[in-house]
Amino acid sequence: MAALFRSFLSNLIRTGHLEVETADGIVAIYGDRTGPKLGIKLIDRAAERELLLDPTLTMGELYMDGRLLVTKGDLYDVLALGAQNIAAFGGPRWVKIIEDARIALRHIKQRNDRARARKNIAHHYDLNAKLYDLFLDPDRQYSCAYFETPDASLDDAQLAKKRHIAAKMLVREGHDVLDIGCGFGGMALYLAEMAGANVTGVTLSQEQHGVATQRTADLGLAERVSFHLKDYRDVDQKFDRIVSVGMFEHVGAAGFDEYFQNVSRLLKDDGVMLLHAIGRSSRPGATNPWVAKYIFPGGYIPALSEVFAAIERSGLYVTDTEILRLHYADTLKDWRERFMARRDEAKALYDERFCRMWEFYLAGSETAFRVDGHMVFQIQLAKRQTVVPRTRDYIGRREAELREKEDKNIGFRMVGE
Repeated sequence: MAALFRSFLSNLIRTGHLEVETADGIVAIYGDRTGPKLGIKLIDRAAERELLLDPTLTMGELYMDGRLLVTKGDLYDVLALGAQNIAAFGGPRWVKIIEDARIALRHIKQRNDRARARKNIAHHYDLNAKLYDLFLDPDRQYSCAYFETPDASLDDAQLAKKRHIAAKMLVREGHDVLDIGCGFGGMALYLAEMAGANVTGVTLSQEQHGVATQRTADLGLAERVSFHLKDYRDVDQKFDRIVSVGMFEHVGAAGFDEYFQNVSRLLKDDGVMLLHAIGRSSRPGATNPWVAKYIFPGGYIPALSEVFAAIERSGLYVTDTEILRLHYADTLKDWRERFMARRDEAKALYDERFCRMWEFYLAGSETAFRVDGHMVFQIQLAKRQTVVPRTRDYIGRREAELREKEDKNIGFRMVGE
C-alpha cells in the first residue's frame, strides 16, 4: 500500500513542492520543487488508504478529524497546489470513474422536494447566526461581492453588489419585488430603502428569517418589507420584479425546469428578474462529495449550458448576462481571513472539528473559483424583449443615482450592525 500511495502522489503532484510525511515517518517530496515549500503529514496508515481510494471525499474528512495536518504553508496553498496539478494533468483514472458515477446519479440525489429542500437548507443556514457575524460584512451578505476596484473593502464590495443588482433590475418606487432565498434580508432592505420598493422575501431558514424580520422592525420598514418562511413554489402573487441571490445553487439539477417555470408564473408580463448564482465554466458535473455531505446537501453548481437550456424551455427571454470572474475568490479570501482571525470565537460556539471543517470549506471554495473555473453569473430575464433598454448604459446611470442616495443616507451602511 505504501508503494501504491507514493506512486499515486507522484502522478498527482507533478509541479510545485509538496513534502508528505507518511505514518511510518518517511518524508518524500513530490513535484518539480518549484514554488513555495508546502507540507502535509498523515497520522495513520488508514488515512493513506482512504486518501488513495477517494481523495475528493476523504481529504476534507481527514483534515476535519486531525488525521491530515498541514506542516508547511497553509491549507489554501496545499489545496490550490492539488487543484492546479489536477487541472493541468488530470486525476487518477479511478477517481474519474467515481466522478462519472456521481454525475450519472446526481438527478436522483438532487431531487429537492419541499421537505428535502427545507431539511437541506436547515443543515447549513440554521447554524448559529453568531457564526456568520464572525466573517461576513455588517449587512450579513452571504454571497459573492462585487469588487469595483482591486483595493475595495469587503464591506464596500457587498454594498456595490446590491447596488449593481438593483440597477439591473430597474426597480422603481412602488414596485412589488419578490426576493427568492432572501438570506438575512440585506438585499430586500436595500431595495426598499434605496429604491422605494415593496419587498416580499421568502426563505426556508428559520435562523435567517428571524434575523431578517428583526432587522425590518428595527429599521421601521415593516409596512414595505415582509419575510416569510415559505418555499418559493408556494408563493401565489405576481411581481414587478424578482431577485434571487445565491439560492439557485440549492435547486439541484433535477429542479431547473420547475424553478424557471415558477419564475415565469410569478413574474408580471412587463416584469424583470435578476438571477445571481454560482456557475461552472466547464461542462456539467457533480457536486464535490465532501461539500455535499458536510456543507451543502442537495446543492449543485450548474454549467451555463444547463441554465440556458432550462430558461429556453420556460419561455423566458434572456435580456442580459454578466460573468463575474474571480469576484467570489476575493470574497472567500476575505471571509477566510476574517474567520481565522476570530477562530477561537467559532470554537466557543461549536468545537475544534467544526472549525477545521469550516476552514476546509472556505479554503476549498476559494480554490474552486481561483483555480477550477467556477464563477458567478448574473442573468436578467423578462417575458418581453421590450421591457429593458437596448443598451447597458442605464446600469451605470442607475448605479450613480443609488450611490448618491446612499451617500445622503449615511446610516444605511451600518444597517446590519
